[in-house]
Amino acid sequence: MHPIVDTHCHLDFPVFDSDRDAVLDACAKNHVTDLVIPAVSQPTWRKTIALCHEHSNLHLALGLHPLFVEQHEPQHLNELDQLITQHNGDTSKNVVAVGEIGLDFYLKHLDQEKQTVFFTKQLIIANQHSLPVIIHNRKAHDRCLSLLKEIPVVGGIIHNFNGSIQQAHKYIELGFKLGFGGMLTFQRSRVIRALAKQIPIESIVLETDAPDLTVEAHKGHRNSPEYLPHVLAALAEVKELSRAEVALKTSLNAKSALNL
Repeated sequence: MHPIVDTHCHLDFPVFDSDRDAVLDACAKNHVTDLVIPAVSQPTWRKTIALCHEHSNLHLALGLHPLFVEQHEPQHLNELDQLITQHNGDTSKNVVAVGEIGLDFYLKHLDQEKQTVFFTKQLIIANQHSLPVIIHNRKAHDRCLSLLKEIPVVGGIIHNFNGSIQQAHKYIELGFKLGFGGMLTFQRSRVIRALAKQIPIESIVLETDAPDLTVEAHKGHRNSPEYLPHVLAALAEVKELSRAEVALKTSLNAKSALNL
């Protein structure tokens, strides 16, 4: 099978501390050759950086995730800018994207105004560094699209896309790829599967979001990047394409979106 790329995997999370090397070995056996690791908060950056430096097939993204908005401080934005400058002067391990960033208006206890401020400022950082972004978005697609039109970036990935087909086309027009993961493997996920069917394969990338959003075959257990072939198979089924074609095209899409 053609090598495949997991464009969104939190392999740096503590839940993988006891068996991370075994997970990476399983990935290699399942042809998952490249993994993008998006950091989520300033206290985790050093660990994510160290992990990506240790393994050549792990690709580093740095950002301030909206779910952790209460932890974020203004000085973290300055540090983010400085780390990107530092690492992208060293071609051995570039920061491939600003992420995971975005808006989460689904969880009502999260400060939407503070989220918007941090998202906006991280878009500006991405713009200044000519970097793509990896965006988390729940119940805020219209706001996100309006901000992306105000602050243009060089594209990126809308992680775990769950908007409308109209919103999908607007993101695609702005140069984004749309991420699909474990939810696609559930037959009952009719809306997600219908979206994947309608969106051109040239605009889709694969992801696991491990350790979250696991595939149907491992429901109730920790998700893992080694399960990405399950997502590939589901997408091939929905698109009525061969697994080989889906593997090739989604991997090219990922490498194009993030300059891997």
